[in-house]
Amino acid sequence: MSTDGLFDIDPGPAGDGNAGPDDGADGPRPGAPLAARMRPRTLDEVVGQAELLAPGAPLRRLLEGGAAASVLLYGPPGTGKTTLARLMAGTDRGSLDSGAAPGADAGPPPGRHFVALSALSAGVKELRAVIEEARQRRDRSGRTTVLFIDEVHRFSRTQQDALLGAVEDRLVLLVGATTENPSFSVVSPLLSRSLVLQLQSLGEDDVRELLRRAVVSELGLNGAVSLGPEGEDALVRLSAGDGRRALTALEAAADGVLGAGEDEPVIDVDAVQRAVTEVAVRYDRAGDQHYDVISAFIKSIRGSDPDAALHYLARMIVAGEDARFIARRLMVHASEDIGLADPTALPAATAAAQVVQLVGMPEARIALAQVTLHLATAPKSNAVITAIDTAMADVRSGKVGSVPAHLRDGHYTGAQKLGNAVGYRYPHDDPDGVLRQQYPPDDVVGADYYAPTTRGHERTLAERLPKLRRAVRGRKE
Repeated sequence: MSTDGLFDIDPGPAGDGNAGPDDGADGPRPGAPLAARMRPRTLDEVVGQAELLAPGAPLRRLLEGGAAASVLLYGPPGTGKTTLARLMAGTDRGSLDSGAAPGADAGPPPGRHFVALSALSAGVKELRAVIEEARQRRDRSGRTTVLFIDEVHRFSRTQQDALLGAVEDRLVLLVGATTENPSFSVVSPLLSRSLVLQLQSLGEDDVRELLRRAVVSELGLNGAVSLGPEGEDALVRLSAGDGRRALTALEAAADGVLGAGEDEPVIDVDAVQRAVTEVAVRYDRAGDQHYDVISAFIKSIRGSDPDAALHYLARMIVAGEDARFIARRLMVHASEDIGLADPTALPAATAAAQVVQLVGMPEARIALAQVTLHLATAPKSNAVITAIDTAMADVRSGKVGSVPAHLRDGHYTGAQKLGNAVGYRYPHDDPDGVLRQQYPPDDVVGADYYAPTTRGHERTLAERLPKLRRAVRGRKE
C-alpha cells in the first residue's frame, strides 16, 4: 500500500508534551502514555538539538550547572523543551499542575529546587506565591529555585511583568517554554533579561532513534512488537519532526497490531494507516508560523515556482487559515511583484477574492489555486511599487511644489481671475491624443519614477514610454 497519504493523530495536551501529570515522584505512573514513559532522564538520552548541546554551548552549560541564567526555550512541539527544563533543574520529577512542586524526596541537587507552573492554569496569585516561597527558600537554605513555566506565551502582560523583579534579582531562574516566537509573545523587559534558545524540529535520524529506542526499552514497548522499515518510514514522515507525535503514533499502531492477536506482531505501513489518518499541520494563525508560511508562499510566487507556491497554499488551507487573508495577500502581490508585466494579474487576484467572499470554502480553494498558478507563472516586475515608493520619498523630502496654474480647478466662480485652468490644453484635441504640456510641479519636472522592465507586457510599455515623455516634455530624453 502506498505511504504517500496523509495521517492524523491527536497531538496531545498543550505544550511540548514531554512531561506532565503522568509523571509521578518516581517517574511516569503505570499506564502513562509512551511519550511520557520515554522522556529522557539524562542529558545523554536527549536526541536532537546537537548545536545547542555541543560542548561549551550556552544550553549545555546551563544543563551542566556551569551557568545561571533565565532562558526561553522556543520551538515546535515535541522537541524537548520540558525535558530540558527538568534536566536544567537537575530533576525529572514533579508535575506541571499549577503551583505543583516536587516533594522533599525528589532530590534536586544542592542549591536548586524545581517548581513547575502551567500558564494555562496559573494566575498572578499563584505566581507571586511561588516567588515568595523562592525568597524564603533562598534565605533559609541558600537554594536557588528553577521556575519552569510551560506555554509562557499565554501569560498576560501583567503576569509576565510580575516575574521581572524575581528574574532580574535571580531569585528564580526562569525557564519558559513556548511554541510561539518570543519576539511576538513575550514582553520586552522579560525578553531582555532572558537567554532565548531556539529548538529545531527533530531530524529524521533523531525520530528513528526515538522510535527504535521505544520499541525495545523496558519503559517502552519492551519488544512486544517489531517495527518494519516501511512502518518506520511512515511514522517518521507523519511526525514532522515532533518526537511526541511519533511516539504517540507508534503506541497507537502497536495497540492495533497487539489487539489483532498475531503471533509475531509487526508494525507496517498498514498498521500505521489504520491507527492514524491525517498529519496534524503545525501552524498557528496567531504566531510566527502564520508569518513564515505566508512569507514563503509569496516568495515562491515571486520566484516563479508554482509547485512550491501550491505547497504553501495547501498548508494554509489545511491548517484553516482565513481564506480572505490569503486572497488579500495575492491582490497585494499582483501589483507589487507583477504589476504591468501582466495587467491581468490584479483582476485575476481580485476575482479570486470575490470568489472567496461570495462562494466561500472549500470551493474557493480552486480559485485561490488558479490565481496562485497565474501569478507564479506570470512575468515579474516590481516597477509599480518602485515607482510609487520613489515618488513618495520625494514628497516626504519636500518636493511638493505648487500645482501648475493651468492644471488647477477652474469650475468655481473667480477661478479664472486667479489664473486657474487658464491655458490648459485638452489632449483629445490633438490627433495623437498627446501634446506638450507641463504636468508636475516645477520641483519635479524631469523626474522619471516609472521604469518599466522588458518582461511581459512591460516590454511594450518600455518602448512606448520614452516616446510619451518626449511628446509631453517637448525634448529628447
